[in-house]
Order: sequence, then C-alpha cells, then structure tokens
Amino acid sequence: MKTIKQIIVTASLATVALGLTGCAGMSQQDRNTAVGAGAGAVLGGVITGGSAVGTVGGAAVGGVIGNQVKTTN
Repeated sequence: MKTIKQIIVTASLATVALGLTGCAGMSQQDRNTAVGAGAGAVLGGVITGGSAVGTVGGAAVGGVIGNQVKTTN
C-alpha cells in the first residue's frame, strides 16, 4: 500500500510533467530551465526516497543547470 508521501510525490511529478506541455511560447532558455527543474525534481525525489526537501532541492539545482545550458540552433 502506498503511503501518503509516495502519493503526494507521484502527483507532484505528474503535475510538473503536464505543466511542461505549456512550453510552446517560451524561449529556449526558459524551456531548458523548466525541463531542468522537472528532471531535477524527479532525480532529487528518487535519490532521497521521496523526501520533499530532496525534491525541491533537486528542482532548484536542475533549474539553475537548465538555465545555464546553451543550445545552438
């Protein structure tokens, strides 16, 4: 049986994934930031076993890294 913490983390990750579908009007740097934050949240949650602090910390670090990634078009 899933604990409340696991359900909340799963719902939060699903919300982030669905929120990323609205990235059509964003600049490339904004999209990179959003994708980095989403990926960081997932990894932070996985690494810390669903800890809210790990998820938020991962999102913050991932967002910063995504923001700094330079793409060439």
